[in-house]
Amino acid sequence: MASALLTTAPDRIGAAARRVMARCDELARISAAPDRIERVYLSPEHARVNRLAAEWMREAGMATRQDAAGNQIGRLDTGRDDTALMIGSHLDTVSDAGRFDGIIGVLMGIEVVRLLRELDAAGWRSPLPFAIEVAAFWDEEGTRFGKALLGSSAVGGVWDDAWWGLTDAEGTTVRQAFVEFGLDPGRIAEAARRPDELIGYLEAHIEQGPELHRRGESLAVVSSIASARRFLLTVEGEARHAGGTPYDMRRDALLGASEAALAVERVCRAEHHIIGTVGQFEAFPGGVNIVPGEVQFSLDLRGEFDGERDRVWGALTAELDVIMGRRGLRWQHREIHNAPAVACAPLLQDVVRAGIGATTTHTRDEAPVIFSRAGHDGMALGGLTDIGMLFLRNPDGISHHPDEAVSADDVARGIRALAESVLHLAADRRA
Repeated sequence: MASALLTTAPDRIGAAARRVMARCDELARISAAPDRIERVYLSPEHARVNRLAAEWMREAGMATRQDAAGNQIGRLDTGRDDTALMIGSHLDTVSDAGRFDGIIGVLMGIEVVRLLRELDAAGWRSPLPFAIEVAAFWDEEGTRFGKALLGSSAVGGVWDDAWWGLTDAEGTTVRQAFVEFGLDPGRIAEAARRPDELIGYLEAHIEQGPELHRRGESLAVVSSIASARRFLLTVEGEARHAGGTPYDMRRDALLGASEAALAVERVCRAEHHIIGTVGQFEAFPGGVNIVPGEVQFSLDLRGEFDGERDRVWGALTAELDVIMGRRGLRWQHREIHNAPAVACAPLLQDVVRAGIGATTTHTRDEAPVIFSRAGHDGMALGGLTDIGMLFLRNPDGISHHPDEAVSADDVARGIRALAESVLHLAADRRA
């Protein structure tokens, strides 16, 4: 199965990789800001990118549609079975983003479809026993409304009607944004797919960390996507005059919150595969000559396993109780996000491992296996169908930043590995 691609398609794969890199550059120019990349859900940029993605999907031979949540979907029917393998990722970005996070997975999916069709046209006669869909999801990042995975959650059938009331920085609700974009909120359920419509979901993504770079490897099998909980914490003290209040009378909320942030680092660094990050920090009333009376800060807590993540949260709450008690402060928290870990299906791990093995000197069992510390659209689809992921090396591991990078050679290997994965899955379905 693997030899068909390896012996007939190297020139096509190289051209596909160059096309992906050029299209990443082209999409980077579609931005809400002139000096950085920013594309958010239900924006004019969303509409422009969907039109462009649909054009590329049709060029690769797919029928296209925009679903009820604003995701762009392409489909290649094979005439053998109505069920489909979905390949996808997202086209929205964080603010001041890189050009590859999410985007490269959509573009690689399009190229895999093109490659398989070109092989068939060249005389390779082994039609797939399933259709292929390429999904370009929106709002994986949650940049506009503060809630991630909106587009893929709609497809996964886990849309929450409470999300209609979420607002962006200008006070526009999700419901209003739907209407302004041309979508009907009353039809959101039409985006949901049934389990019997899909045989699985595959996603290619840059690794948003340095492990592959440190190992000197191009590609990896993803074993699971990290569990995540996010909290908004508030520390309450007493605002008083900075000059007139002696230290023994101060109840400085900023110092207590700062000590709490250091405790997050200390506790999580001592654990295996637990990551805690304080990314937002704001003091009130915010005067240069006032002892801070209140601080609000965020905590993003991730782990490979839900139980370990929750155990560490319990340890952190105990630490904060001690810190705030010693400083005469009060603290409280509000959970704003909770996502369980999602394991990649053994079969899809196997086919991705075989796909990587077909592109390197690795045997099937030697391909690197990494758990994803970042969240992905597959988290919203895990209750609908089996998921699998392929990671591409990201030099220095930097992501969510303009310096985010991937090489054309690694993209070529990734396209080949993803196409081989599809063929191995097809062989398994026929068996």
